[in-house]
Amino acid sequence: MQNIESMPRPEVILVADTVAREKNIDREDVFEAMEVAIQKAGRSKYGFEHDIRAHIDRKTGAITLARYREVKDVIENEVTELTLEEAQAYKADAKIGDFIIDPLPPIDFGRIAAQTAKQVIVQKVRDAERNKQFEEYKEKIGTIVNGTVKRIEFGNVVLDIGKTEAVLRRDEIIPREKFKNGDRVRAYVLDVRRETKGPQIFLSRTCPEFMAKLFTSEVPEIYDGIVRIMGVARDPGSKAKLAVKTDDMTVDAVGACVGLRGIRVQAVVTELQGEKIDIVPYSEDKAQYIVSALAPAEVTKVVLDEENNRIEVVVPQEQFSSAIGRRGQNVKLASQLLGCDIDVLTEEQEQERRSNENKVRSQRFMEALDVDEMIAHLLIAEGFSNVDEIALVPLSELSEIEGFDEDVAAELQKRAKDFITKRDKEFEEKSKSLGIDEQIQAVEGLDRDMILTLADKGVKTIDDLADLATDELIEMLGDGVITEVEANRIIMAARQHWFDEEAKEGDKE
Repeated sequence: MQNIESMPRPEVILVADTVAREKNIDREDVFEAMEVAIQKAGRSKYGFEHDIRAHIDRKTGAITLARYREVKDVIENEVTELTLEEAQAYKADAKIGDFIIDPLPPIDFGRIAAQTAKQVIVQKVRDAERNKQFEEYKEKIGTIVNGTVKRIEFGNVVLDIGKTEAVLRRDEIIPREKFKNGDRVRAYVLDVRRETKGPQIFLSRTCPEFMAKLFTSEVPEIYDGIVRIMGVARDPGSKAKLAVKTDDMTVDAVGACVGLRGIRVQAVVTELQGEKIDIVPYSEDKAQYIVSALAPAEVTKVVLDEENNRIEVVVPQEQFSSAIGRRGQNVKLASQLLGCDIDVLTEEQEQERRSNENKVRSQRFMEALDVDEMIAHLLIAEGFSNVDEIALVPLSELSEIEGFDEDVAAELQKRAKDFITKRDKEFEEKSKSLGIDEQIQAVEGLDRDMILTLADKGVKTIDDLADLATDELIEMLGDGVITEVEANRIIMAARQHWFDEEAKEGDKE
């Protein structure tokens, strides 16, 4: 690049330093804005078709203005490009890709040119301010900020948080919470988005993270990491549950969060407009954790179904309403805390259901194995739930059942195997007569009875099954046959071949 001499301009340095200090932005951003302004003024004087560039010396303030032309072997624009031969007339060692730089005389800024330069500088400075604000508040995502209500628009509250504004949308405001201009508000920074008018900052007072951050600021043990928050579930403005844990045996995690005479938890409750907060001890033992999460209700039995991500909880009749809570609130919050579905039953309901299940199983054993009710009940008591288990279990286990000997055990297993052979043959014949596709028979979660039931209702191929909605599948199979989680899993398994085909098509493309 050629050296282009220009007079020192200390006033330019002074302007750049002043603007950078007043606007609290980088000095380099101000220089770049000034260079763009001078460039624009230069192009308006010498022609916008030219590649005119300005440079300000960062030490002296000297301004240089020059026209740039690139050396190319094929000319597409005669104004901004020139051939190698033409370039070497200016500079003997010029080569393709170099720039020939022609210095231009300093610009005598007229009124219009000066106004244009000012507008560019103002715009660039504003952009730099916005970028600085975006980066500054982007780092505050996940923290609590304080603001003052500036205005309310269609239920959304606009807060002045210092250098800019933030929006607390109406769905992020605690129910029945009212604000007026000038009110001081604390909120959680949910998201920061870059937009042309400046960063858009979205706040929340209803998200679980807001409550967790409030406890972090109120409880030194949480702030120091001695007590950890393991889960938060909220029904904003009404009730919440907070699960806490500590590895320090000398610290009571729940007590630390409650504070002396409840002062710590009360500070959070006041900020959340009287939201009732249950603080429960976290446990790796899921059964123990659910017992704590459903407090104040007393739980007598917990049955985990990890495959379907469900928990069945049994409570005394007098504890049922307490376990469920008002409008199902207590069990809903406990479900959110554990991340799984919870079914609450009374002891009477559980006993009745178990009795019905045993009655159905007993009937199946009596019909399939041609045995009396007593033997059927003995098999159920030993944990057998279907005929296939009896056919596959080692003979020694059957013969160990009280009242059975080897001959009885061998006869039962023979009858079980004969039943399975007959059942499989009948299923195969029915499948052929009904036109049931082999693929649907391989879907995990469907047994033969379900497949035949679906076939009777027109669902005979894997695509027929994949087209069903969850509630349709449950309705076709009948109440109590499968849960919503199981129905979802079956349908997603049926749809898997669609995803596989799409992936293959994508690979081909």
